Amino acid sequence: MNIFVTFLYDPLFNGLIFLYKYIPGHDLGVAIILLTLLIKALLFWPSLSAIHNQQKMQEIQPKLKELQEKYKDNKEELSRQLMVFYKQNKVNPFSSCLPLLLQLPILIALYKVFFAGINVNPATHLFNADQLSHLYPFLRSTFETSQVSTTFLGFLDLTAKHNIVLALLAGAAQFWQSKMMMSKKPPKVPGAKDEQVSAIMSTQMTYLLPAITVIFGYQFPAGLSLYWVASTLFQVAQQYYYFKWHKPKQSGQTPEVLPRA
Repeated sequence: MNIFVTFLYDPLFNGLIFLYKYIPGHDLGVAIILLTLLIKALLFWPSLSAIHNQQKMQEIQPKLKELQEKYKDNKEELSRQLMVFYKQNKVNPFSSCLPLLLQLPILIALYKVFFAGINVNPATHLFNADQLSHLYPFLRSTFETSQVSTTFLGFLDLTAKHNIVLALLAGAAQFWQSKMMMSKKPPKVPGAKDEQVSAIMSTQMTYLLPAITVIFGYQFPAGLSLYWVASTLFQVAQQYYYFKWHKPKQSGQTPEVLPRA
């Protein structure tokens, strides 16, 4: 727990307060957006690699299904063929999970920051002693006596829950991102039952994830919903950048499959 606080919570909390202190207008919402962009920029290349591998996995699905059907009675040979197939086509089936694994502890730390870190005493608008203890000395000396405004644009309280507008915006951004990924899928092989099941599941998740985002965004502090909006819009821009320069392969451009040993 001390490692989590020292290397994740404290840097994120101090980074947020540092931005709040030095940006013109001292707007906490703007500080959250800037912190989000900094985090996404640090994860830009791992995330871009994940998009590439996700697209690559979609392109090779028809050949993967051929392999699975061809070696369905020989699991050992199937495993060998799959490993060589991935190597030949320069695909790591697990690499698309890397950015999620990197972002998960950061997201947990941000939850903690938005749940407890940005709450101030409503009477004095000052941080309490526990919050001050997490600030680095050069910030602590300032905010021991400086009031903190927890509003965005002067009216939206980022510590308050049940903000339906930000929750809906977060859900809409999530839907946009999911639809973008679906529209960039390569052509499917007609007639495959498992392909149809996969398409149905993909469509369901396209609508389910935004709905979940809205539900959680409504339950959590508005600051977290603002983070989700900024983060997802950054991912949309990143996907647009990737797909602009990397066109999905057509069905005729299929990867190689090893001959049976």
